[in-house]
Amino acid sequence: MRCPFCAHDDSQVKDSRPTEDGSTIRRRRQCTSCGARFTTFERVQLREVTIVKNGADGENGRREAFDRSKLERSVALACRKRGIEQERIDQLISGIQRQVETAGDSEVPSARIGELVMDGLRQIDSVAYIRFASVYRDFGEAKDFEEFASTVRDVGGDG
Repeated sequence: MRCPFCAHDDSQVKDSRPTEDGSTIRRRRQCTSCGARFTTFERVQLREVTIVKNGADGENGRREAFDRSKLERSVALACRKRGIEQERIDQLISGIQRQVETAGDSEVPSARIGELVMDGLRQIDSVAYIRFASVYRDFGEAKDFEEFASTVRDVGGDG
């Protein structure tokens, strides 16, 4: 494993343990060159999945490998400052990844992932759900946002 500090190619595992939900192994590592310590996470990948873009921004038909970290960033942005436990967000992301990898298709439309995220966020927090939808559905005007928000009922005890 390459050191993120000095880019040396060798490190030693100092400690390994599963995460709380058991879907990931957390490893503490130490670089053999500079001595810096860092953490890595190991997850099971069931299959290679390609995402087929279908955005209105000219990316229609473009393909890219499924990237869990990209999914994590977009969900984290929607959930920012909402007081949602990180474990709950991780469970949502792991569930979406599992659904995508076990669907049987090697190519998945990006719209399908967007809908899975919206379904998950709808169950967790209505504000995070609306935030994500405003980007995903590309609201162009305030009235688009208002119309969508009026269809949302409070969920998940977020008040």
